[in-house]
Amino acid sequence: MAMTNDPDVFAEMNRTSPDVVALVVARNTVHPQTVVVERTVSSSGIVAFPRLIIDAAENSEITVIERFTSADGVASLVVPVAEIRAAQSARVTYLAINELGANTWQIGHQLAVGERDSNVRIFTVALGGDYARVRAEVKLVGQGANAQQTALYFADSTQMHDFRTLQTHEAPRTHSDLLFKGAVKDTAKSVYTGLIKITENATKSEAFQTNRNLTLSHGAWAESVPNLEIETNDVKCSHASTVGPIDDDQRFYLESRGIPTEVAERLVVFGFFDEVLERLPASAFTAELRAKVAAKLGRTI
Repeated sequence: MAMTNDPDVFAEMNRTSPDVVALVVARNTVHPQTVVVERTVSSSGIVAFPRLIIDAAENSEITVIERFTSADGVASLVVPVAEIRAAQSARVTYLAINELGANTWQIGHQLAVGERDSNVRIFTVALGGDYARVRAEVKLVGQGANAQQTALYFADSTQMHDFRTLQTHEAPRTHSDLLFKGAVKDTAKSVYTGLIKITENATKSEAFQTNRNLTLSHGAWAESVPNLEIETNDVKCSHASTVGPIDDDQRFYLESRGIPTEVAERLVVFGFFDEVLERLPASAFTAELRAKVAAKLGRTI
């Protein structure tokens, strides 16, 4: 099990859930197809505790997409947990897609543990839900382990998106790279809180953390709080965050070439998100996600 301690009461309650999907990849095995796990809440008044376990043995490879959906009229709570263990030289790609309805809450937890020379990529796309919170952790416990965390989130109306990330390096020469990009419009809100922690044993490690946010309406609000905790020397770490409206120079450049203001703003937002969308694992969902982002901007493409 990747998760040995429950970080909060929600993860503790999830631990006894019977709704568990366990994916075990044998040593030296490459799973040939992307595994898609559909999670749908169809009734109000439900508290769902889905749990996904991915256990990739030595030198194995797997890609998993987990998708959460519900209708707008469904008022329920989803408390998902995703546990990922990547053994030596294993390669795991995981994409979580939140397309929950406007009245559904989500309080989720992702934890990935990477052993020696493993490679874990975790992607999150959050477009739905009323209040949606994700605690996303990676722990690099083996020398040479590598992790990538990438997220796209877009909140409108009265939505609230809350991300809490933790990059923990416990072994030498480990590498982590985090890129979270979000946008808020109407009276929506978002909060990002991130921590890079380099323990005293993790010399020559590299960790990078970037969070960018666009505020597309006067009533929208976003906050970004990156942090570093470094307990050793000879490491490379950086963190960066921005919160602000669309760049006036970018808008003016497009307008000066005859593009209407509304169209220019949509192009800037799509350019902002493209860096994340291009990193997503290839699947039929990618084109759909572009369309859903466009719909939040007020039109489809």
